[in-house]
Amino acid sequence: MNKTLTAATFAALISGQAHAGNVEVLHYWTSGGEAAALAILQKMMKDEGHSWTDFAVAGGGGETAMTVLKSRAISGNPPSASMIAGPEIAQWGDLGVLAKLDEVATSEGWDALLPKAVADIHKYQGSYVAAPVNVHRINWMWMNKSILDQVNGGQVPQSWDEFFAFMDKAKQAGFIAFAHGGQDWQDATVFEQVALGVGGDDWYRQAFVELDKQALSSDTMTQAFATFKKLKSYMDPGMPGRDWNLTTAMVIDGKAAVQIMGDWAKGEFAAAGKQPGKDYVCATVPGTQNAFNFNVDAFMMFAQKSKEAQAAQQDLSRLLVSKEFQEEFNLKKGSIPVRPDVSLARYDSCAKQSMSDFQASAKSGSLVPSFAHAMAMEPAVSGAVYDVVTNFFNDNDMTADAATSRLVSAIELAQ
Repeated sequence: MNKTLTAATFAALISGQAHAGNVEVLHYWTSGGEAAALAILQKMMKDEGHSWTDFAVAGGGGETAMTVLKSRAISGNPPSASMIAGPEIAQWGDLGVLAKLDEVATSEGWDALLPKAVADIHKYQGSYVAAPVNVHRINWMWMNKSILDQVNGGQVPQSWDEFFAFMDKAKQAGFIAFAHGGQDWQDATVFEQVALGVGGDDWYRQAFVELDKQALSSDTMTQAFATFKKLKSYMDPGMPGRDWNLTTAMVIDGKAAVQIMGDWAKGEFAAAGKQPGKDYVCATVPGTQNAFNFNVDAFMMFAQKSKEAQAAQQDLSRLLVSKEFQEEFNLKKGSIPVRPDVSLARYDSCAKQSMSDFQASAKSGSLVPSFAHAMAMEPAVSGAVYDVVTNFFNDNDMTADAATSRLVSAIELAQ
């Protein structure tokens, strides 16, 4: 036996153990496709010598997870990392509880890699405090190809008139025309895409990013509410409270024709062994063909006391933005990489279209952040919008005019 090699190996093992740490990660990725994507990160951390404590909080929109996070943080016991999105990062920064990631960001060249609009969201007072992992496109609709072929000759509806004509045909053929899960964040997701499709990206930005009162109280908003309400007649009685991934399964299984949902839905199709163009069709929501409504998933880091925990957290941050993780993770998650140097050779046609549209929208100025997914508004304001949208959707007697008036009032009170 080579004693020198043995001693060196032993020393290396001791060194690795000395720096091995644990990360406790709070997230709400609990569906099949999401869990498969997250498993990649867990394995990579294990390969680095660190342990992982999974802190999963079910609820596709993340509201429950954020409530749990606030409780943990107030008690002085936050996790190492938590999923987060958008303006809420700055609110946590104001509390002075976040860890700075500048050392990792500088060594990995994040500023050169990440689009400025994405990088700035994940900084607090000039320092990175969160690691972005992907770009999700929200304005997608997912159609069962067999149903589309059977009732609509394979033609993808381009306008709302064409869409509702497709809904009528699917309903008459005995299918659930529109697959939806009646939860407030799903209501907001669909309403957001209807609003973008009805009003266009400039009006959407005025209304839901700038919170311009004229745009919020406009006839366009009333038309968006009316179009949104019209979808309800094409839904099934089991809609209330249904999780989004169970709703996606209805399209996968050929029970429903179409679902409007962000591209994380594609992860469910992939997990079921389905292929775009063969089993399902991805297409932009009517009227949104030239816009890109997005959110970015990220992991925000909380300050840690021990050197081992800090080292593990820094490694986690590095891995999240690494080219290897970005490629493998987004293949399973359904999203596209946040860094532009990742090869899309292994990605499907939906992802390639998404990346092409993302880059085109970035150049044309038609990128719009998702208010339904925490990218456009402060939490108090988006919560007020959620309430108005879901109350309107569930109240058969409320008119679109009344919903518009309530939206304006709710946003004014929340600001």
